[in-house]
Amino acid sequence: MASTTGEGRAGPDPRSIRLPGVVLGVGLGGFVDGILLHQLLQWHHMLTSTNTDRIGLEYYSPHTVSGLRMNTVWDGIFHTVCWLAVLIGLALLYSRVTHGRRRVWGSRVLWGWVLAGWGLFNLVEGVLDHQILGIHHVHGGPYQVWWDVGFLVLGALLLLGGWALQRSGRAFAPERAPERSA
Repeated sequence: MASTTGEGRAGPDPRSIRLPGVVLGVGLGGFVDGILLHQLLQWHHMLTSTNTDRIGLEYYSPHTVSGLRMNTVWDGIFHTVCWLAVLIGLALLYSRVTHGRRRVWGSRVLWGWVLAGWGLFNLVEGVLDHQILGIHHVHGGPYQVWWDVGFLVLGALLLLGGWALQRSGRAFAPERAPERSA
């Protein structure tokens, strides 16, 4: 049951749409990364950094047929994880929202959490894969560090923008039907 704060907004509900929105955002953000950066622009694949040998992984050049084949497999694994995140996010959302589903899809709250999830994806992927593991970078070359920093800045902006967007939306209890006005 939602509580009311001093501002007249309904407070957080234990069965809120935060988790489904964030999980959806992680999956959708991963798809944007994989489709745009891996496939369309072909700036990198999952294991294209020459630093992969420092963590016990082999470097797979995207400029050889065998290297591209192995990177395609790992890109497929990455896309499978993104797909599963989207499915889990949709299942969580469906299970938590029993009434007013159309209103939820149009709400700032849901889309704010989706943007926050995308930002979270960028931050985790940027720190873990680009910096700590070094398995790939956003775009190799002389400005590689700036592309990686830009990816992290975009992630932070998405996270903060999503949080602000969901705060500007009207909170609602997803398990209750909206009240009809007379």
